[in-house]
Amino acid sequence: MSSRCHTSAVLLVFMALAVSVGAEQPKERSCDVIGDESSESQMERALLKKLEPLSEMRFNVTVEKGKTENYVYSFRVCREVNSTLHDFGGLVQTDRQNGKTTVIGRINETQVFNGSDWIMLIYKGGDSYGRHCSGEKRRAVIMISCKRGVTASSFSIISEEREKEQDCFYLFEMDSNVACPAEDSHLSVGSILLITFASLIAVYIIGGFLYQRLVVGAKGMEQFPHFAFWQDLGNLVADGCDFVCRSKPRNAPAAYRGVGDDQLGEESEERDDHLLPM
Repeated sequence: MSSRCHTSAVLLVFMALAVSVGAEQPKERSCDVIGDESSESQMERALLKKLEPLSEMRFNVTVEKGKTENYVYSFRVCREVNSTLHDFGGLVQTDRQNGKTTVIGRINETQVFNGSDWIMLIYKGGDSYGRHCSGEKRRAVIMISCKRGVTASSFSIISEEREKEQDCFYLFEMDSNVACPAEDSHLSVGSILLITFASLIAVYIIGGFLYQRLVVGAKGMEQFPHFAFWQDLGNLVADGCDFVCRSKPRNAPAAYRGVGDDQLGEESEERDDHLLPM
């Protein structure tokens, strides 16, 4: 009886291990735009989709001002910096002196909009200020500027605006190609016509050459399609250029006086005068 209990216990352990191994890991939470899900615009959804290539990256910047301020700012695009805390912190400040962390902005209170070559990502709902900004919650503003050929770089903090009564914020910037507009790859009408014309010429020459060689059995220059026509056309063009471009009239006399046959004839008659009978 005891052996059966032991076997059952072993089976239960194996089953529990199999379930735990097969269980899916919880998916990381992503940006939640402020407002109801039904109120999200198509533009906001498209921008969040555009930012997805950056979601697996982590960005850090260190700021040191004298001996009183020595912070590390950690940032993730639409992901929690520390998913084990479940605090929705998308941008977190860590004091290097005492290890204290402060959430600057949370991904569950996100705003996003864009311009022609930039995307603005805003995390609201951070930890409250103490003595500044009337104790309101912190807010992180991240300006993502277009830079082609770069997935992400140059993450830095620009300033912290905390001398106002409200609407204070931390301003960051970074470069990424996700903020760049799509390159216009459409060809102009002229380019399409030129490509079409060049393609037709290539088909005519190659196809005509193969026909003349393989079907007609032509050799040499005769392999060129319609060789006689193009030869005549070339002669006509050459005659036209000769007629239009010649600098002198075609019937202009020569610039020198040569020895003509008439002169030779006259001289010969004069030389024969002594042969006549007296």
